[in-house]
Amino acid sequence: MAVIPLLLVAACASQPRFDTNDTMLSVTPEDAVADMDRLKGIRVLWGGVIVAAHNREKTTRLEILGYPLNGRQHPVTTESPQRRFLAVKEGYLETADYAQGRRVTVAGTLTGTQSGRVGEATYTYPVVRIEDSHLWPKAESRRQEPRFHFGIGVLFGN
Repeated sequence: MAVIPLLLVAACASQPRFDTNDTMLSVTPEDAVADMDRLKGIRVLWGGVIVAAHNREKTTRLEILGYPLNGRQHPVTTESPQRRFLAVKEGYLETADYAQGRRVTVAGTLTGTQSGRVGEATYTYPVVRIEDSHLWPKAESRRQEPRFHFGIGVLFGN
């Protein structure tokens, strides 16, 4: 009988965080820049690593290096990046939390493109108006392998 609550919790934990109805999941930031006239106004679900966060008078703007999402809608940073994009949120986001290097997933509407610079290069960013977002926990430090093992035999190591 105690197994049923455990299964329910596990089932809930494995469900995606965002409602993807009316969301164009196949559209990437690269696709948006290439065909913004057709894609402007659609709802997308993108994620990646925050490059920069800036609070403006009435909005917060995140510059994000986009990565593909896995089934849990988490950015897969071991894959090749897709393209940088700008995510704009009405109101205030704490930039100490939404700091460079943090992983984030955003759902929102494509509003257009914006020109900018990445280093010395001119760059065209697709822009998403954030309707919902999830800031993923900071990466845990890598666990060190134990330096000793129990067993029968001889152990050689550094």
